[in-house]
Amino acid sequence: MGPIMLAADAKSSSVASLDARDRTMRNSQLERRQPFASVNMGEEKPFDFIRTFFVDFAEGVIAGGTAGVVVETALYPIDTIKTRLQAAHGGAKINLQGLYSGLAGNLAGVLPASAVFVGVYEPAKQKLLKMFPENLSAAAHFTAGAAGGIAASLIRVPTEVVKQRMQTGQFTSAPDAVRLIVSKEGFKGLYAGYGSFLLRDLPFDAIQFCIYEQLRIGYKAAAKRDLYDPENALIGAFSGALTGAITTPLDVIKTRLMIQGSANQYKGVFDCVQTIVREEGPSALLKGIGPRVLWIGIGGSIFFGVLESTKRFLAQRRPTPHQNSNTKQD
Repeated sequence: MGPIMLAADAKSSSVASLDARDRTMRNSQLERRQPFASVNMGEEKPFDFIRTFFVDFAEGVIAGGTAGVVVETALYPIDTIKTRLQAAHGGAKINLQGLYSGLAGNLAGVLPASAVFVGVYEPAKQKLLKMFPENLSAAAHFTAGAAGGIAASLIRVPTEVVKQRMQTGQFTSAPDAVRLIVSKEGFKGLYAGYGSFLLRDLPFDAIQFCIYEQLRIGYKAAAKRDLYDPENALIGAFSGALTGAITTPLDVIKTRLMIQGSANQYKGVFDCVQTIVREEGPSALLKGIGPRVLWIGIGGSIFFGVLESTKRFLAQRRPTPHQNSNTKQD
């Protein structure tokens, strides 16, 4: 009995060891298939992802549109002064009348542009945060900000062109501005300075939202609680003011290219920089930095304060899966 039992035991242990090796190999193959070993991707069904995307998009559209309109209406006069400072050549004085010139037409563009930006940013951020390791969350926020900026630029640029032409007194109404720009410069006239706009706004959007989100994460970890609206507003003000100061030269270039019209004083971004520095000195690239930092700092405070409170308001009214199942049973 002894030799037979030993042989049976040896055979069973050999089979068990083979099974264990097979399981180990299968597990290692599964691990290699995951893009980031530190992230649990879960079993997210395609329908769940689409539903989550559209919910995040819809809430982002509402929150972004609300925040954009509030900020633009409150701070439009400061933006007008900034634009006129940047458009003035040499030591020319600026006109302080008609500081709300072009507001109605601008709101018609700001509402959908802000809505599209946040509508793209929020679901992109959520998806990228799931894909990226936790220590690369800043890269996720930066990339999502750039994606939102690209999507919104298709609406922002024509709005900005019309707004700045009206702010500098070239036109008296938005419909006339659009009609005359298209008749004299073609449809591409509405996208004058598009390259310089992306050169300014893509870094601006990406940097501002990255700084804002990272500061919120750090503050939240230190406070060990959710942030209050005044705290979100303060962080938004700081991130906006800092980003606004950094990108002022890009804003000056964008303004000059957008308001030149059919005169074509500048041949492009680099020619614009060289002409400004040669004729007005390097300091001209910082024209309007005071109003810009003030405008974007206050604007960041209002925008992010309104954005977070609106997102929270919508989230509280979002139906939970438990409520959905009860509704189906009823």
